[in-house]
Amino acid sequence: MNISPTIKTRENFISLVNDMTIDELNEIPKGFNNNIAWNFGHVIVTQQIICYKLSGQEMLVPDTLVEKYRKGTKPESPITSKELEELKVLALSTLESFKNDLLAGSFATFTEYTTSFGVTLKNISEAVEFNAIHEGMHLGYAMAQRKAVRA
Repeated sequence: MNISPTIKTRENFISLVNDMTIDELNEIPKGFNNNIAWNFGHVIVTQQIICYKLSGQEMLVPDTLVEKYRKGTKPESPITSKELEELKVLALSTLESFKNDLLAGSFATFTEYTTSFGVTLKNISEAVEFNAIHEGMHLGYAMAQRKAVRA
């Protein structure tokens, strides 16, 4: 399984975030129901849920982040600089661990799951493929939000 597209998307997300102020990251632009900070946290948490949790593995992110960024949530409070730094570290460290766990064969079992896209994930390979698409979509949202915040 190739997770290189996901790594590149995360690197691009980090570059986008690094180019913005904390106020810009927290702003919810007109026409959106979330912000760039939420989209960044959301992709990290979602990958953990669809790859680790659905495989019966322990997730590599704290439950507090899962509760804040999982599907169905929205920004309830501004992200702090400290939390942003934590997300930037997790963005790449979780993928490095994931790559190692894939090589170790840690994802032999998988609980079938139908995404909000209507795609049913039946195994870790399908989860990796779907995750790359999901993360690309949220990076696109974040890029549109940057344009709206800076308009």
